[in-house]
Amino acid sequence: MQAASAENLSNALSLAYSNNPTLNAARAGLRATDENVPQALSGYRPTITGSGSAARTWSESEYATGISRNNQVNTTSLGLQVQQILYRGNRTKNGVKQAEAAILAARESLKSTEQSVLLQVATAYMDILQNQAILELRKQNVAFLEEQARSAKDRFAVGETINTDVNQAEASLAAAISLVHAAQANLTASQATYEQLVGKKPTTLVAGYSVDNLFPKTLQPALDMGLMKHPSIIAAKYNVDVADLDVKIAEGALLPTVTLTGAASRSFSNNINQSNVSGATNSASITGALSIPLYSGGANHSKVRAAKESLGQARIQLDLARAQIRAGIMSAWASLQASIPSITAAQAQVKAARLATQGVIEEQKVGQRTLLDVLDSQETLITARISLVQAQRDRIVASFAMASATGNLSAENLKLKVQRYDPTQHYNAVRDKWVGLRTPDGR
Repeated sequence: MQAASAENLSNALSLAYSNNPTLNAARAGLRATDENVPQALSGYRPTITGSGSAARTWSESEYATGISRNNQVNTTSLGLQVQQILYRGNRTKNGVKQAEAAILAARESLKSTEQSVLLQVATAYMDILQNQAILELRKQNVAFLEEQARSAKDRFAVGETINTDVNQAEASLAAAISLVHAAQANLTASQATYEQLVGKKPTTLVAGYSVDNLFPKTLQPALDMGLMKHPSIIAAKYNVDVADLDVKIAEGALLPTVTLTGAASRSFSNNINQSNVSGATNSASITGALSIPLYSGGANHSKVRAAKESLGQARIQLDLARAQIRAGIMSAWASLQASIPSITAAQAQVKAARLATQGVIEEQKVGQRTLLDVLDSQETLITARISLVQAQRDRIVASFAMASATGNLSAENLKLKVQRYDPTQHYNAVRDKWVGLRTPDGR
């Protein structure tokens, strides 16, 4: 039964890949960004405008002879205008390039979000295992101390010990019970975090695993890999391109605009008081126009300067991304290297503490040790076992953190059994759409 309902780390990561709201929100944001390309491409396409009007006019004429004449005229007009921009300072071309660069940046940002979510899930998974183990150790400690307190009371009842031993045992027991409640609270919190990330309550979790195969075995190659392929750095590079094109678009507003406009209309007129006075008028025109911006109050020049400052900001942010990734890799590497010997040290500590506790208990039975010695030795053993649990958790989390820092923590590299999200699918579906209100998924 337990094996059938057990959940492993790979399953948890797969569920999060499909269900995590942060990741799904980032995907929706990318799909919205995809629409910037057809919006930019619309600058190459004509705009078509239809118009229509209907009017009724009344007039009354009075003459000196006393004769008056009333007129009532109905007028209807239908028109169609087609306008095509031929040139607008290369703003359309640069706008399309900017939109495409923004999409590439957003795709890399989505990869960063995916890495962050997968790391959070692995951390939450290992936190549950750690807190479950600590809770079990705390409960075992309570059971041990309950036995010590009962034994102390029995010995006190027959005069073999003093009341101080009883008080010490009961004090240690009360403290241990308090720590059980704290461990239970920590477990509940980690389970809630897991449910938030994965989308379901945790069942029986089996042991986690490290992902050392996703990053180099030495520091310098890991740094080189992260600085070359981490999605945060690649996204920052594309954002530099976006900012550079924004400068060109702002400069394009200072250049001439050439448009070609075709218009056609038909007007109907009918004088209902003079039935023989009616008719229709057809008209058509083709107009080419050249607009040269001479001065706009300084607004366009200011926009160019602002865009150049934004470009400088994007370049600084690229340098910052490189520095952050470098620092992240070095920090993750240090944590990973520290976690490996910590497990060996903790295992040796547990072994020594267990033997020491067994010896102290035997010595206490023959009167060579006090109850306080037993309690202190038991506390040392529990602390050592908890340290071992924490070291094992830290080792696995550190490997995931290192994979994330180098830019390799992805569903593809983890070989998760999920349907991979393909960002190009939505982009290809909407890029060349001329009309339509529905999204590709039918909304």
